[in-house]
Amino acid sequence: MEDHLPQRVRVERRAVSEEESRRANGPDWDRYADEYQATHGGFLGNTGFVWGPEGLTEDEAGVLGDVSGREVLEVGSGAGQCSRWVRVHGGTSYGLDLSARQLQHSRRIDEETGIAVPSVRATATALPFADRAFDVVFCSFGAMQFIADLDVALAEVARVLRPGGRFAFSITHPTRWSFPDDPSEAGLTASTSYWDRTPYVEVDDESGLVAYVEHHRTLGDWVALLAGTGFRIVALLEPEWPAEHDRVWGGWSQARGRITPGTALFAADLDP
Repeated sequence: MEDHLPQRVRVERRAVSEEESRRANGPDWDRYADEYQATHGGFLGNTGFVWGPEGLTEDEAGVLGDVSGREVLEVGSGAGQCSRWVRVHGGTSYGLDLSARQLQHSRRIDEETGIAVPSVRATATALPFADRAFDVVFCSFGAMQFIADLDVALAEVARVLRPGGRFAFSITHPTRWSFPDDPSEAGLTASTSYWDRTPYVEVDDESGLVAYVEHHRTLGDWVALLAGTGFRIVALLEPEWPAEHDRVWGGWSQARGRITPGTALFAADLDP
């Protein structure tokens, strides 16, 4: 959930490798982390668990199940708010993020709350954990749509999960890729094919380097990728925009949210 566009960039739609995606998105989050936490930290809560801009919480969704006594990994953990919620609820959680600055914010909140989340700087395509180390792996808007080699990342999640373990993640709803990223009613007019899977790329005008990347998959793509990795989908939630919710977060807003979904939340179990 990142408010974009950075200054002095041009937008392209073209193929981008996993290495190029990672090289762009890590520094991008480092630059944006302070603003992100200042703008959204209160909404997220230091020990809160929000699945998306609509404000759906894990207390409401319940897709992780009972985390008490469970070993839990958060991929794309940012400042660790969701992982702290897990610890408050009796689980043993760990964080992983590509952004060093986001992890510094996590350490700051560890000290402020007294609820520490051990965290590591790493990538979702090479999880630095042993096989079958976790009962639950989750990602709240943290990584999945920024990965080029998603099959590799899903295989890594399957590797570190115990048989029957739960994987849950939220992403920008795939249908949103047909529309401009505009929170006003202008953002309700489709302008791009839903089936165009060409990555969204921002290139820095001064350096010519890729500065930000997102990768689009259709709902059918996600189902096929999960099933092909040995996961059985048990839930697909599309949170409705609450009537009283007037927050604007990037392209998410009441004007759009009351008409079309902005977030997709998957929960899947690894085959025993």
